[in-house]
Amino acid sequence: MHYKRYKTILSPKNGLNLYRGCTHGCIYCDSRSACYQMNHAFEDIEVKEDAIEILRSQLQKKRRPCIISTGAMTDPYLHLEEKLGLTRQALELVEELGFGITLLTKSDRILQDLDLIQRINEKTKAVVQVTLTTSDDFMAAKIEPRVSVTSKRIRILQECQKRGIPTVVWLGPLLPFLTDTKENVVALLAICYEARVKGIVNFGFGVTLREGNREYFYRQLDRLFPGVKERYIKEFGNRYECASPENSQLMTLYHQLCEAYGILHHNREVFQYLQEFPQEEGPEQLALF
Repeated sequence: MHYKRYKTILSPKNGLNLYRGCTHGCIYCDSRSACYQMNHAFEDIEVKEDAIEILRSQLQKKRRPCIISTGAMTDPYLHLEEKLGLTRQALELVEELGFGITLLTKSDRILQDLDLIQRINEKTKAVVQVTLTTSDDFMAAKIEPRVSVTSKRIRILQECQKRGIPTVVWLGPLLPFLTDTKENVVALLAICYEARVKGIVNFGFGVTLREGNREYFYRQLDRLFPGVKERYIKEFGNRYECASPENSQLMTLYHQLCEAYGILHHNREVFQYLQEFPQEEGPEQLALF
């Protein structure tokens, strides 16, 4: 862990990343890619110094409250969160100032903050987003070794349902030749239906590989699934988008089942839902900002 000073903490689209790097060890992680110009070891987490004070300053300058999103590049519930609690502090600030929040995670550490997330949702809007890649805990432990297995992520969805907190699932990546099966897709969508998720984000079945994460991914394939790397090289070469050979059939199945289950399944609709701030602010509320 190391600290680095930043001038701002929110992106132009109100994205929030309190940490840089990750300790979850997912073998396919795109955030390892060289294009992100991380000048430190990926597992040596960069903590943004004075992040909460900077966040307060930026939020107070906004003319009206909106949805703040976190988890796009780095999971907000890394192992370090147990020690530093920056995500909870950010949530407390979001609640205090009347903003909304969406969080994307693979970690059941989020359960410790559900009381706070529930309060935000009752006042404005909070959406918990969970990534699912496989219905099988054994496979999850291999491809995502230092983060909550699927059954524990299902519990997140279930606990949110009990508390009236809406949920969205990010489906993928489903790795070609490993998890891109009809059985896996059917099982994952059944999980979503039973947990009453609002919507699913799905960019297709497959994985993206580019400089930085491709090399790491291939090393892990050699270690965990001997022979599979050679299938990737033969099938995809150096392509960025490595779509499953079954992508077309699986996408048809995906849309059919989501439609039957009443789950939002077109990305545009899901992102529109995530970004919508529910309240109409009057002059008396705007005066606070």
